[in-house]
Amino acid sequence: MRWIAPGGAAALAGILSSGSFADPAPFDLAGPTIQMTVTRGGLTLPAAEVPDLASGDHLWLKADLPPKQEAHYILVAAFLRGSTNPPPGDWFVRCDTWAGRCAREGLSLTVPEGAQQMLLFLAPETGGDFKTLVNAVRGRPGAFVRTSQELNQASLDRSRLDTYLAAIRRLEESDPAALKNAAPLLARSLAIKVDEKCLDKLAVLQAACLMQGRESLILSDGHSASVTQTLTSGPASDLAMTASSTTQLKSGYYGPYIGSIFDIARIFDSFHTAQYQYIPALASARHDTLHLTLNAAPSFHDPKSVLVVGLPAIEAALPPPLRPADPLLAYCARKPDLVLPVDGAPLVFSTQYAHDLALYVTVNGAAIALPAHADAEHGGVAVDTGSLPALEANGAQATLKGRWGFGAFEGPSFRLEDARPLGWTLAAGEEANLIVGREATVHLHSGSNSCLKSLALQDAGGAEHRVEWTAKADGVEARLPLQDVPAGEATLLIQRYGAAGTQRLSLRTFAEGSHLERFALHAHDSEGVLRGKRLDQVDHLLLQGEEFVPGTLTTHDGIDELTLSARNPRSVASWPEGESTAQVGLRDGRSFPVKAAIEAPRPAAQLIARSAERRAGEGELQIQLGSDQELPQDAQLTFSLRAQSPPAFTRDARIEVATADDAVSTTLDVGSGSMTLQNSHVAVGSLNVAQALGLSAFGPLRYRLLANGVAGDWHPLVTLVRLPVLKALQCPAAAAESCTLTGSNLFLLDAVASDRKFADATRVPDGFTGHSLAVPRPAQGPLYVRLRDDPAVTSELVVPAASGPPAAAIERNPER
Repeated sequence: MRWIAPGGAAALAGILSSGSFADPAPFDLAGPTIQMTVTRGGLTLPAAEVPDLASGDHLWLKADLPPKQEAHYILVAAFLRGSTNPPPGDWFVRCDTWAGRCAREGLSLTVPEGAQQMLLFLAPETGGDFKTLVNAVRGRPGAFVRTSQELNQASLDRSRLDTYLAAIRRLEESDPAALKNAAPLLARSLAIKVDEKCLDKLAVLQAACLMQGRESLILSDGHSASVTQTLTSGPASDLAMTASSTTQLKSGYYGPYIGSIFDIARIFDSFHTAQYQYIPALASARHDTLHLTLNAAPSFHDPKSVLVVGLPAIEAALPPPLRPADPLLAYCARKPDLVLPVDGAPLVFSTQYAHDLALYVTVNGAAIALPAHADAEHGGVAVDTGSLPALEANGAQATLKGRWGFGAFEGPSFRLEDARPLGWTLAAGEEANLIVGREATVHLHSGSNSCLKSLALQDAGGAEHRVEWTAKADGVEARLPLQDVPAGEATLLIQRYGAAGTQRLSLRTFAEGSHLERFALHAHDSEGVLRGKRLDQVDHLLLQGEEFVPGTLTTHDGIDELTLSARNPRSVASWPEGESTAQVGLRDGRSFPVKAAIEAPRPAAQLIARSAERRAGEGELQIQLGSDQELPQDAQLTFSLRAQSPPAFTRDARIEVATADDAVSTTLDVGSGSMTLQNSHVAVGSLNVAQALGLSAFGPLRYRLLANGVAGDWHPLVTLVRLPVLKALQCPAAAAESCTLTGSNLFLLDAVASDRKFADATRVPDGFTGHSLAVPRPAQGPLYVRLRDDPAVTSELVVPAASGPPAAAIERNPER
């Protein structure tokens, strides 16, 4: 933060009210150092290990200034006793840092009874300097009490930020890839706000992103929070309080650390005189030295700069509220780099207040102390278990103990275990989740998972794939990398700390499973349709004890439709309508439920009658069809139907007519006039076949009823035949010679004979393109023909009286 000069408080208010802003000047200017130790009850601790002071404490202070320091500083120690009670004059102690005994040996003093706060002042030597400082503090004790609290709080918050930034820089230099895992643990340990989007960046870019907006990264912490709680919205929590949003700072967060700095600026601005201005100094304690950091360069001209340092409060010790990150987990005593995850007390990780830590374990009646230390990068307390003997079968309870400043504290307890020879199983129902081509998350169970060291997946080809996993209270959550693993047998390789050999768990992986939507079967049918995806893997379907086997598979718009036929059609045909559940079995042995419905019977209509009207061309020879099931392609077809299911036709009912191969079809309906309702039970359809189906349609035609979006079964309607255009039959006078048949589209004839048995028939070859054909002489009566579209039926060609000579050119039939 930048020091606010005369009028600074008003300027700050104007800035905030106008919506504009300037970044606080960072505390990045190194100031002087001060050596400090504290003695209590015969025990002396360096400053870094003292979180609080107490009445009767003996303090030793010595300013560490350069030997050739030209500007002389006086060091003033001041004790305070509350905001409404000015301290007595003898609570101020002066030390001339450039000469005399204090310069040589430092300043020794005792915390007086009734003192509550302590401040240090480093002020340039001037006439009346000491008296000016004493009068300033005694005149406004409440402001300096607040200053002491805010400086102490800001220093503690800054210690968390410095620890976080140092860890990020160290990892950036040594192992950038580790940042993704370490950053969340650092954030939890130090109550630092981490932008998770930074962890999605490339490893080389993560550190810079994680250090952006430094001061706004600090979240409020319930253990170290004091007056900062009044500067932020909402109460402080044990771990972190979400910073209030504001538009005043570019960072977007009005955090507790920034709030403290702004508050100090407002207080110091009110102290400004023509002789002195006050500069906050944040103290970072390392062993017995306080390293001061400034955010403004000191001035040695009027107004001269006075450095103000806040020391720990004079109050009862508040032990760190450490707690296990997951109290239900047990931890492996044989893990060489054992870290017990804890949270709730960031100062344990950012300061040396917690010292002489040890994990106490009772084994066979003997208490064993295992060395321990805070490890923010790994999110907990690291423990050296090298000297720990074998534990009993049910493990042991361990408790973290140590010292917080001068007092002992007892931290959380943990359950330690040794590796036990227990089997591993996959959670029930998760076998079907092992689908190759993607990562599969599964859950493993055993009697104890605390000593799990690593997991690897070995596929059928022997290749091993590393498995990421997370310990849970009720097992292990494993993410199996099945992206490049073939379907089939696989083995999970399990290694544990303190256990020889590798445990193996057999698994079976599967190809992408079928996605099942619904199986529908119409009442009285023996075939149903299953909808879904990847239905090519279906082996069978079971519904109400009856088995259905796969038939035709089709795909429309990415959705498969598989026809399944009942092995016992008679049993299925009697099923009533209703909802049910079927079981679909896949070829790899898996089985899945699917919704099933027995729906209303398909729409059906019975053929009553049909007729055809054809107008022959002038001068054409006529072919009399040999079956009333045949219909000339160029005829007008009229047929009538009687409704069966439903028992009456609706006006939106339709009749579909199609060839047997579904190559072409047409639909008749009331709206187009191609279908007429005689009444609600009888419908009459009419169509010009050539126009409706095209000139290439031939063979059996069929019809079905369409109603309510459901298609009925197909029923035979008629056989469509195409007729050649026959112009003349000319026979020579000599009885031994054949006759000549002329016309077009003669390839539509299959054979021509003079008798019904076709004993002496002329066969028309495939692809015949001639306009005349040599045929047998009719005996007495017609010639007999078979049409290519329906060669099983014999029709008659009405023969007129022969006239005229034979045609000049005759195409001979080589197959005659």
